[in-house]
Amino acid sequence: MQQETDVLHTQEIKQVIQTTCCIVGGGPAGAVLALLLARKDVPVLLLEAHMDFDREFRGDTVHPSVLQILNEIGLADRLLQIPHTNMSVMRARTASGVVTMADFRRFKTSYPYIALIPQKQFLEFITTEAKRYSKFQLVMGAQVDELIIEDEKVCGVRYRGQDGRYEVRSVLTVGTDGRFSRIRKLAGFEPIKTSPPMDILWFRLSHKRGDPEQVFGNIGKQRIIAILDRLDYWQTGLVIPKGHYQQVRASGLEHLRQIIAETVPELADRVDELQEWKQISVLSVESSRLLRWYRPGLLLIGDAAHVMSPVGGVGINYAIQDAVVATNILGNKLKYGIVQLRDLAEVQRQRELPTRLIQTLQSFAQQTVLASVLNSDKPLTVPPFVRFLLRLPLIRSIPARIVAFGIWPVHVKE
Repeated sequence: MQQETDVLHTQEIKQVIQTTCCIVGGGPAGAVLALLLARKDVPVLLLEAHMDFDREFRGDTVHPSVLQILNEIGLADRLLQIPHTNMSVMRARTASGVVTMADFRRFKTSYPYIALIPQKQFLEFITTEAKRYSKFQLVMGAQVDELIIEDEKVCGVRYRGQDGRYEVRSVLTVGTDGRFSRIRKLAGFEPIKTSPPMDILWFRLSHKRGDPEQVFGNIGKQRIIAILDRLDYWQTGLVIPKGHYQQVRASGLEHLRQIIAETVPELADRVDELQEWKQISVLSVESSRLLRWYRPGLLLIGDAAHVMSPVGGVGINYAIQDAVVATNILGNKLKYGIVQLRDLAEVQRQRELPTRLIQTLQSFAQQTVLASVLNSDKPLTVPPFVRFLLRLPLIRSIPARIVAFGIWPVHVKE
């Protein structure tokens, strides 16, 4: 049966494409990896399943570490010409008052803030820059459905394009296709869960002239609402226990509008903008990681290797750092068409510890803060001693540094 299937696939193939590195998934990790490899004169093919980069409520936070990475290759200032907002301080409103969770302004960096740039525009910017290099190729609408495995080694992929099936032969295949990674599934990798799951209801409320600067987190009785400034609207996320969407929906839109108005009073005058449930998207939040990120001829990075919780908004940050480390280790060897298993293992070795540490911190925050708020009848209060500690610059800089730069920053090696 397998032989018959292989024959069928061969007959269906419209073209066989030869490249050095085939990257599956045009998210931040895949796009940045493709750009960095193309800069090193490595032939690279980037396959994206969709016809464009436009998605609802994708992560839009570009952290100081990513801006520094882009600055190292001369792109940060050009990226920041895209209309965006900056978040220099992360604050949370609690029953004890407003608490500063992270202040990036004290860091000695050219970019002491998180830039909120629509991911669609970020990805278009990165891939446009990559197209300046002759060794880069981008294919949109490429649905990868098979790994090519010969002698236990991944030698490429087969994908269905807009006009037929194609085969890609490559020295290295990299899976960067996100939390629901098709490549991960085809390779037979099973992730392990690392933190309690939850759901977030994402929706938009209009931005009005004269709106005050919003605090990032708004914590009320059994409710948490995050607010992000998107210039012409407020991207709003209501955190709910996992699987509780139908209960929220059964309570009706009026009840949801009341929750928003009570938790974020500044937005109470526009909650009536929510008229239909189709205006609200449900984001299923989980956190997991692979025990092994590679096999001969294949490497997984970003969400394909480690799905991050939205706590701290560090997912894009870590995915792009994965891409930088992968380029530093593999780039020069790929120029000569050589990648050994120990090279792929070294990528995981350098990135696994910071990933595990941040996931542990995220899990701790979910269990001690988020879960306690969602499951308690009492509003969250911050003890006076903790509030005092958070006023100390040295103490307050710790969570800010972790959010801004990760456990330790990475740099592009030329």
